Amino acid sequence: MLWTRVHNKDKAKAEVAVQIVERWIMARLRHQSFFTLFSLNQAIRFLLEDLNQRAFKKLPGSRASQFEQLDKPALRSLPTQPYEYAEIKQARVHIDYHIEYDKHYYSVPHHLVKQALEVQGSSRVVAIYSQGQRMASHPRSYRQGAHSTCPEHMPPSHQAIHSWSAERFLNWADDIGEATREVVSHLLTEKRHQEQSFRRILALLGNAKKYGRDRLNKACGRALAINPLPTNCSQLRRL
Repeated sequence: MLWTRVHNKDKAKAEVAVQIVERWIMARLRHQSFFTLFSLNQAIRFLLEDLNQRAFKKLPGSRASQFEQLDKPALRSLPTQPYEYAEIKQARVHIDYHIEYDKHYYSVPHHLVKQALEVQGSSRVVAIYSQGQRMASHPRSYRQGAHSTCPEHMPPSHQAIHSWSAERFLNWADDIGEATREVVSHLLTEKRHQEQSFRRILALLGNAKKYGRDRLNKACGRALAINPLPTNCSQLRRL
């Protein structure tokens, strides 16, 4: 490499540097024949080192000494991660504060619902931006139809539900009765987005306080007799 500092307004200097390379390297090799790329590179390397060590006519030092004094101390390490191709697209935030990218759903802060955001997806990361500011970042997932959800993106009501677990709901339903547990077990597997199922289960089990455990369990049993796989809790409340 020819060591020459180039700034935005140094086009003329850069063109002179090209002329120097043509004169002191290319011209000196024009009558030689090379049969391998390695031998050509070796010849260029020798002449390049000679050129960089030549003293300036009007300035102190040489290109090599200027590089050691000015450029080398300012050099930074190469990136630890290799460059990754990223696909950029626009996506609108769904009502459940998720955007869809490559058939997977990624959460964003809930106040961005219905807004159009920029999604940058690489093989490892999906980053989501609003007006140039990164709002969310998720590890890339290739599970189609699944959700990647950060609890801090949820509204407060969903965050409270997020602290619950499927096992906790099943234990609660088991205390009410076998039919109630069967209905809750189905509801836990019915929705792709688990938080949506939790809200429905809370609404269902909350009826035990209003109507009593026995009445709720009988309503679940009657719903199962009519339809082995009930699809919504409003059917149970009508029984």
